[in-house]
Amino acid sequence: MNDDPILSARGLTLFFGVIPALIDVDMDLWPGEILAIVGESGSGKTTLLNVLSGLLRPQSGIVSYRDPEGGTHDVHAMAAPLLRTLQRSGWGFVHQDPKRSLRMNVSAGGNVGERLMAQGARHYGDIRARALDWLTQVEIDADRIDDLPRTFSGGMLQRLQIARTLVTHPRLVFMDEPTGGLDVSVQARLLDLIRSLVARLGVAVVLVTHDIAVARLLGHRIAVMQRGHVVETGLTDQVLDDPRHPYTQLLVSSVLQA
Repeated sequence: MNDDPILSARGLTLFFGVIPALIDVDMDLWPGEILAIVGESGSGKTTLLNVLSGLLRPQSGIVSYRDPEGGTHDVHAMAAPLLRTLQRSGWGFVHQDPKRSLRMNVSAGGNVGERLMAQGARHYGDIRARALDWLTQVEIDADRIDDLPRTFSGGMLQRLQIARTLVTHPRLVFMDEPTGGLDVSVQARLLDLIRSLVARLGVAVVLVTHDIAVARLLGHRIAVMQRGHVVETGLTDQVLDDPRHPYTQLLVSSVLQA
Protein backbone atom coordinates (compact mmCIF):
# COMPACT_ATOMS: atom_id res chain seq x y z
CA MET A 1 0.00 0.00 0.00
CA ASN A 2 1.02 3.63 -0.50
CA ASP A 3 2.32 5.62 2.45
CA ASP A 4 -0.53 8.15 2.27
CA PRO A 5 -4.20 7.25 2.71
CA ILE A 6 -6.63 8.14 -0.06
CA LEU A 7 -9.31 8.98 2.53
CA SER A 8 -8.94 9.99 6.17
CA ALA A 9 -11.42 10.93 8.87
CA ARG A 10 -10.67 12.51 12.21
CA GLY A 11 -13.04 13.19 15.09
CA LEU A 12 -16.29 12.62 13.20
CA THR A 13 -19.26 13.32 15.46
CA LEU A 14 -22.91 13.52 14.49
CA PHE A 15 -26.12 13.48 16.51
CA PHE A 16 -29.66 13.03 15.21
CA GLY A 17 -31.44 15.05 17.87
CA VAL A 18 -30.21 13.51 21.12
CA ILE A 19 -29.32 10.20 19.46
CA PRO A 20 -25.58 9.74 18.85
CA ALA A 21 -24.91 8.46 15.33
CA LEU A 22 -21.12 8.99 15.29
CA ILE A 23 -18.86 9.68 18.26
CA ASP A 24 -15.30 10.86 17.62
CA VAL A 25 -14.67 8.44 14.73
CA ASP A 26 -11.21 8.21 13.16
CA MET A 27 -10.54 6.22 9.98
CA ASP A 28 -7.96 5.79 7.22
CA LEU A 29 -8.32 4.09 3.84
CA TRP A 30 -5.33 3.36 1.61
CA PRO A 31 -5.32 3.07 -2.21
CA GLY A 32 -6.34 -0.40 -3.33
CA GLU A 33 -7.64 -1.38 0.11
CA ILE A 34 -11.08 -2.67 1.08
CA LEU A 35 -12.16 -1.47 4.53
CA ALA A 36 -15.19 -3.35 5.85
CA ILE A 37 -17.35 -1.50 8.39
CA VAL A 38 -19.48 -3.94 10.38
CA GLY A 39 -22.02 -3.72 13.17
CA GLU A 40 -25.65 -4.33 13.96
CA SER A 41 -28.48 -2.18 12.64
CA GLY A 42 -28.28 1.24 14.27
CA SER A 43 -24.55 1.00 15.01
CA GLY A 44 -23.77 4.00 12.77
CA LYS A 45 -22.08 2.23 9.88
CA THR A 46 -24.29 3.61 7.08
CA THR A 47 -24.18 7.08 8.66
CA LEU A 48 -20.38 6.86 8.61
CA LEU A 49 -20.47 5.86 4.93
CA ASN A 50 -22.68 8.84 4.10
CA VAL A 51 -20.42 11.25 6.01
CA LEU A 52 -17.27 9.88 4.37
CA SER A 53 -18.82 10.26 0.92
CA GLY A 54 -20.00 13.82 1.49
CA LEU A 55 -23.71 12.99 1.54
CA LEU A 56 -24.04 13.93 5.23
CA ARG A 57 -22.21 16.70 7.06
CA PRO A 58 -20.85 15.93 10.54
CA GLN A 59 -21.29 18.37 13.40
CA SER A 60 -17.57 18.14 14.05
CA GLY A 61 -14.56 16.44 12.53
CA ILE A 62 -13.02 16.38 9.08
CA VAL A 63 -12.91 14.03 6.09
CA SER A 64 -9.84 14.45 3.85
CA TYR A 65 -9.52 13.08 0.31
CA ARG A 66 -6.15 12.79 -1.44
CA ASP A 67 -6.41 13.30 -5.21
CA PRO A 68 -4.24 11.57 -7.85
CA GLU A 69 -1.83 14.53 -7.93
CA GLY A 70 -1.28 14.35 -4.17
CA GLY A 71 -3.46 17.30 -3.20
CA THR A 72 -5.60 16.98 -0.08
CA HIS A 73 -9.19 18.22 0.08
CA ASP A 74 -11.62 18.70 2.94
CA VAL A 75 -14.64 16.84 1.54
CA HIS A 76 -17.21 18.93 3.40
CA ALA A 77 -15.54 22.23 2.49
CA MET A 78 -15.47 21.51 -1.25
CA ALA A 79 -17.66 23.60 -3.52
CA ALA A 80 -20.85 21.69 -4.36
CA PRO A 81 -20.16 21.48 -8.14
CA LEU A 82 -16.66 20.13 -7.51
CA LEU A 83 -17.95 17.51 -5.06
CA ARG A 84 -20.67 16.43 -7.51
CA THR A 85 -18.08 16.06 -10.27
CA LEU A 86 -15.90 13.96 -7.98
CA GLN A 87 -18.87 11.78 -7.01
CA ARG A 88 -19.70 11.21 -10.70
CA SER A 89 -16.19 10.37 -11.85
CA GLY A 90 -13.40 9.75 -9.34
CA TRP A 91 -15.76 8.07 -6.85
CA GLY A 92 -18.47 5.45 -7.23
CA PHE A 93 -21.43 4.18 -5.19
CA VAL A 94 -22.97 0.71 -4.98
CA HIS A 95 -26.23 0.76 -3.03
CA GLN A 96 -28.09 -2.16 -1.50
CA ASP A 97 -31.05 -1.21 -3.70
CA PRO A 98 -29.73 -0.84 -7.28
CA LYS A 99 -32.78 1.22 -8.20
CA ARG A 100 -31.25 4.12 -6.26
CA SER A 101 -28.61 4.55 -8.97
CA LEU A 102 -30.11 2.85 -12.04
CA ARG A 103 -32.65 4.43 -14.38
CA MET A 104 -35.29 1.77 -14.85
CA ASN A 105 -36.68 3.28 -18.07
CA VAL A 106 -33.25 3.35 -19.77
CA SER A 107 -31.64 0.27 -21.33
CA ALA A 108 -28.88 -1.66 -19.59
CA GLY A 109 -26.32 -0.31 -22.04
CA GLY A 110 -27.71 3.18 -21.64
CA ASN A 111 -27.32 3.01 -17.86
CA VAL A 112 -23.64 2.18 -18.23
CA GLY A 113 -23.14 4.66 -21.07
CA GLU A 114 -24.67 7.56 -19.12
CA ARG A 115 -21.78 7.54 -16.65
CA LEU A 116 -19.30 7.66 -19.54
CA MET A 117 -21.21 10.57 -21.06
CA ALA A 118 -21.07 12.39 -17.72
CA GLN A 119 -17.28 12.28 -18.12
CA GLY A 120 -17.45 13.73 -21.62
CA ALA A 121 -17.66 10.67 -23.89
CA ARG A 122 -19.70 11.45 -27.01
CA HIS A 123 -18.90 8.82 -29.69
CA TYR A 124 -21.89 6.47 -29.75
CA GLY A 125 -19.95 3.50 -31.07
CA ASP A 126 -17.24 3.80 -28.42
CA ILE A 127 -19.77 4.26 -25.61
CA ARG A 128 -21.77 1.22 -26.71
CA ALA A 129 -18.62 -0.90 -27.09
CA ARG A 130 -17.42 -0.01 -23.58
CA ALA A 131 -20.89 -0.64 -22.14
CA LEU A 132 -21.00 -4.03 -23.87
CA ASP A 133 -17.54 -4.89 -22.52
CA TRP A 134 -18.59 -4.07 -18.96
CA LEU A 135 -21.87 -5.95 -19.17
CA THR A 136 -19.80 -8.98 -20.18
CA GLN A 137 -17.38 -8.39 -17.31
CA VAL A 138 -20.22 -8.49 -14.79
CA GLU A 139 -21.67 -11.63 -16.38
CA ILE A 140 -24.68 -10.08 -18.11
CA ASP A 141 -25.32 -11.58 -21.55
CA ALA A 142 -24.40 -9.26 -24.39
CA ASP A 143 -27.82 -9.69 -25.98
CA ARG A 144 -29.40 -7.98 -22.92
CA ILE A 145 -27.69 -4.64 -23.70
CA ASP A 146 -30.91 -3.07 -25.02
CA ASP A 147 -33.21 -4.59 -22.37
CA LEU A 148 -34.72 -2.44 -19.65
CA PRO A 149 -33.52 -3.07 -16.07
CA ARG A 150 -37.06 -3.80 -14.93
CA THR A 151 -36.80 -7.11 -16.80
CA PHE A 152 -33.71 -8.11 -14.74
CA SER A 153 -33.52 -10.25 -11.62
CA GLY A 154 -32.23 -8.76 -8.35
CA GLY A 155 -28.77 -10.22 -8.87
CA MET A 156 -28.59 -8.91 -12.44
CA LEU A 157 -29.66 -5.45 -11.29
CA GLN A 158 -26.83 -5.41 -8.77
CA ARG A 159 -24.32 -6.53 -11.43
CA LEU A 160 -25.62 -3.79 -13.73
CA GLN A 161 -25.14 -1.21 -10.97
CA ILE A 162 -21.56 -2.45 -10.50
CA ALA A 163 -20.89 -2.14 -14.24
CA ARG A 164 -22.29 1.41 -14.23
CA THR A 165 -20.13 2.30 -11.23
CA LEU A 166 -16.84 0.80 -12.39
CA VAL A 167 -16.97 1.70 -16.10
CA THR A 168 -15.23 5.02 -15.39
CA HIS A 169 -12.51 3.32 -13.27
CA PRO A 170 -13.11 5.32 -10.08
CA ARG A 171 -10.33 5.43 -7.49
CA LEU A 172 -12.73 5.12 -4.56
CA VAL A 173 -16.02 3.23 -4.24
CA PHE A 174 -18.53 3.28 -1.40
CA MET A 175 -20.59 0.07 -1.04
CA ASP A 176 -23.62 -0.17 1.25
CA GLU A 177 -24.73 -3.80 1.83
CA PRO A 178 -24.10 -4.74 -1.84
CA THR A 179 -25.37 -8.31 -1.38
CA GLY A 180 -28.22 -7.54 1.02
CA GLY A 181 -31.56 -9.08 0.12
CA LEU A 182 -30.12 -11.60 -2.36
CA ASP A 183 -30.32 -15.35 -1.87
CA VAL A 184 -27.20 -17.20 -0.79
CA SER A 185 -26.19 -18.60 -4.18
CA VAL A 186 -26.56 -15.21 -5.89
CA GLN A 187 -24.62 -13.55 -3.04
CA ALA A 188 -21.71 -15.94 -3.46
CA ARG A 189 -21.34 -15.26 -7.19
CA LEU A 190 -21.68 -11.51 -6.68
CA LEU A 191 -19.05 -11.46 -3.92
CA ASP A 192 -16.58 -13.35 -6.12
CA LEU A 193 -17.27 -10.85 -8.90
CA ILE A 194 -16.76 -7.82 -6.66
CA ARG A 195 -13.54 -9.25 -5.22
CA SER A 196 -12.01 -10.00 -8.63
CA LEU A 197 -13.00 -6.68 -10.24
CA VAL A 198 -11.82 -4.56 -7.31
CA ALA A 199 -8.50 -6.41 -7.14
CA ARG A 200 -7.92 -6.05 -10.90
CA LEU A 201 -8.75 -2.34 -10.95
CA GLY A 202 -6.92 -1.50 -7.70
CA VAL A 203 -9.96 0.37 -6.38
CA ALA A 204 -10.14 1.57 -2.77
CA VAL A 205 -13.45 0.52 -1.19
CA VAL A 206 -15.38 1.43 1.94
CA LEU A 207 -17.77 -1.48 2.43
CA VAL A 208 -20.67 -1.42 4.89
CA THR A 209 -22.09 -4.81 5.83
CA HIS A 210 -23.83 -6.48 8.75
CA ASP A 211 -22.54 -9.85 7.48
CA ILE A 212 -19.27 -10.98 9.10
CA ALA A 213 -18.77 -13.56 6.32
CA VAL A 214 -18.89 -10.80 3.68
CA ALA A 215 -16.41 -8.72 5.67
CA ARG A 216 -14.03 -11.67 5.98
CA LEU A 217 -14.20 -12.47 2.26
CA LEU A 218 -13.77 -8.94 0.95
CA GLY A 219 -12.15 -6.79 3.63
CA HIS A 220 -8.41 -6.27 4.02
CA ARG A 221 -9.15 -4.40 7.24
CA ILE A 222 -12.24 -4.18 9.39
CA ALA A 223 -13.79 -1.54 11.64
CA VAL A 224 -16.39 -2.70 14.16
CA MET A 225 -19.03 -0.15 15.16
CA GLN A 226 -21.31 -0.05 18.19
CA ARG A 227 -23.62 2.86 19.04
CA GLY A 228 -21.67 5.34 16.93
CA HIS A 229 -18.23 4.30 18.18
CA VAL A 230 -15.54 2.35 16.34
CA VAL A 231 -14.78 -0.15 19.09
CA GLU A 232 -12.19 -2.26 17.28
CA THR A 233 -10.19 -2.06 14.05
CA GLY A 234 -7.38 -3.98 12.42
CA LEU A 235 -6.57 -6.60 9.80
CA THR A 236 -9.76 -8.53 9.12
CA ASP A 237 -8.48 -12.03 9.88
CA GLN A 238 -6.70 -10.89 13.04
CA VAL A 239 -9.76 -9.11 14.42
CA LEU A 240 -12.19 -11.90 13.57
CA ASP A 241 -9.90 -14.74 14.69
CA ASP A 242 -8.90 -13.03 17.95
CA PRO A 243 -11.48 -10.35 18.78
CA ARG A 244 -10.54 -8.20 21.78
CA HIS A 245 -13.60 -6.04 22.37
CA PRO A 246 -16.61 -7.75 24.01
CA TYR A 247 -18.94 -6.49 21.27
CA THR A 248 -16.72 -7.93 18.52
CA GLN A 249 -16.57 -11.20 20.44
CA LEU A 250 -20.37 -11.21 20.56
CA LEU A 251 -20.66 -10.60 16.80
CA VAL A 252 -18.19 -13.37 15.98
CA SER A 253 -19.75 -15.86 18.41
CA SER A 254 -23.23 -15.19 17.00
CA VAL A 255 -21.97 -16.22 13.55
CA LEU A 256 -20.32 -19.37 14.92
CA GLN A 257 -23.54 -20.35 16.68
CA ALA A 258 -25.76 -19.70 13.68
